[in-house]
Amino acid sequence: MSISLLFSYILLGFTLAAPIGPVNSARLDKGIKNGFWHAWIVGAGSMIADGIFMLIVYLGMVNFLEIPIVQIFLWLFGGFILLYSGIEGIINAGVVSLDNRNGKDSLGKCFLTGFIMSITSPLSILFWLGIYGSVLAKTAQMNGPGSLLLYSSMIFLGLTLWDLLIASLTTGLRTFLNSYILKFISIISGLSLIGFGLYFVYEGIIEIL
Repeated sequence: MSISLLFSYILLGFTLAAPIGPVNSARLDKGIKNGFWHAWIVGAGSMIADGIFMLIVYLGMVNFLEIPIVQIFLWLFGGFILLYSGIEGIINAGVVSLDNRNGKDSLGKCFLTGFIMSITSPLSILFWLGIYGSVLAKTAQMNGPGSLLLYSSMIFLGLTLWDLLIASLTTGLRTFLNSYILKFISIISGLSLIGFGLYFVYEGIIEIL
């Protein structure tokens, strides 16, 4: 076991979390509106969902996710959640104030936002099945099955570091924002979530047909 190998798995987790998607859009939006803890808790909810996907793959329970009715439910329900969050974000964009440090969202709501967006996202499921599944296979082949838990933990550590980085960045950005820029960011974030939501609903309808 080498430090460089452990670091490579941490870096893998970090880069897996980096692509812009529904969760990162919501994380930026909540963080800029409300500060560090709201951005961090969105990511924490997402990481719990990621951990569940990792556990499912780790235990070899992927067949459950391949059931057509399960996939249809995830596409449609995930799409509904994204559409609701996006529309709500745009509606509330004009009432957000930088002086209102606590915002209107509770930490519990932000946690559920991150968790539900990730746990109902077929893109996340396919992502973890493809990426993490192949990583598990390669790790078991090169280092033996006994090392799977350790290297999986390093991937999860990388996810955690990304969450802390984004939460810190959004907190710093608040210093340079005015109410007009904040409103613009909220609208763009909301439109992004609506776009993802429409795509999810479309895929769900295609599965039904």
